Amino acid sequence: MKKFSTAACILASTAALMCGAMPVHAAPGDKPAAAARQCAFLANAPDQHVVVRGDTLWGISGRFLQHPWCWPQVWEMNREDIRNPHWIYPGQIVYFDRAAGRLRLGRPAGAGGSANVRLSPQVRISGLDDDAIRSIPAAVIEPFLSQPLIIEEEEFKDAPRIVATQEGHVFLGMGDRAYVRGDLKGAAEFQVFRPGRVLKDPVSQKIIGYEAVYLGEMKLARTGKSADEADSFNVTVSREEMGVGDRLVPLPPKPIINYVPHAPQQQVDARIVSVYGGVNQAGQNQIVSVNRGADDGLDLGSVLELSRLGATIKDTTDGKKPVKLPDERYGELFIFRTFRHVSYGLVMQVTSPVQIGDIAKSPE
Repeated sequence: MKKFSTAACILASTAALMCGAMPVHAAPGDKPAAAARQCAFLANAPDQHVVVRGDTLWGISGRFLQHPWCWPQVWEMNREDIRNPHWIYPGQIVYFDRAAGRLRLGRPAGAGGSANVRLSPQVRISGLDDDAIRSIPAAVIEPFLSQPLIIEEEEFKDAPRIVATQEGHVFLGMGDRAYVRGDLKGAAEFQVFRPGRVLKDPVSQKIIGYEAVYLGEMKLARTGKSADEADSFNVTVSREEMGVGDRLVPLPPKPIINYVPHAPQQQVDARIVSVYGGVNQAGQNQIVSVNRGADDGLDLGSVLELSRLGATIKDTTDGKKPVKLPDERYGELFIFRTFRHVSYGLVMQVTSPVQIGDIAKSPE
């Protein structure tokens, strides 16, 4: 897999990111021709784009690049160095340096100043980051970042459970007391969920998890004093009615929502497991799950190509011998949340609907 070159991007207090135009170098063993094809510019790419509120890095890059997820490479952003996101703000200009084959941020050459401005890095202490544009449409995925949603088979079996309620209440609400049994693994704050739709691997047909229903949150009030004594919890967030039998999962850390798109570090060959919302097809900016996760080489920001599995037909021109038609690529999937063997992805540009069973694999 290609490695990104060292970043030449500097963040300052009075301007956002100004990027140099050093060429992207392929890692040893990479094929330059393949690298060029993967990050090729559109033949009709514009000379510049003025950033406006609501833009995303993916959307801006789609105006210039055949594969929008290549933007970290053409803007010289190193995947490791960009863990703390670099921001771009409304009003700035992204322009296409055709001679260097790069995108740059700042003022076009000849517009009253140099196109590349190098400023000393400073800590931004104001609230301007609220105005910064994101990598992808953040509002679409925010509800999926902190709620459990997918509970895998092993996690479900071991999850702590509500065994009783204070004063025998049928349902729990804000501030109510609940009694829980199970291994808390040292955590004190939990989300409460109820197992919902069963997720099956489209290939093996084995159960790989449950699309959980988020009910609310609880905080540990008192641990049991003996092995057979329940732990006491208080309800801190109530979204839906919760009661005896519902399960708990530790509250996840606050997520970072500005991901850097990249190809997986190892070859991934996945299938679409489900379309969120219980429907059979998905379009752009909808959420789907795949049957591969962190243990299979996916991480936050991984990009997968979407393809429809080519059918096997009988060749009527040659004695009806079976022949497989090629898989047809039709879009891209952006992975934004991973579990061990299941992941959530945001459907990006597609030319046809995403269907359960479709292929999602590493970009070629």
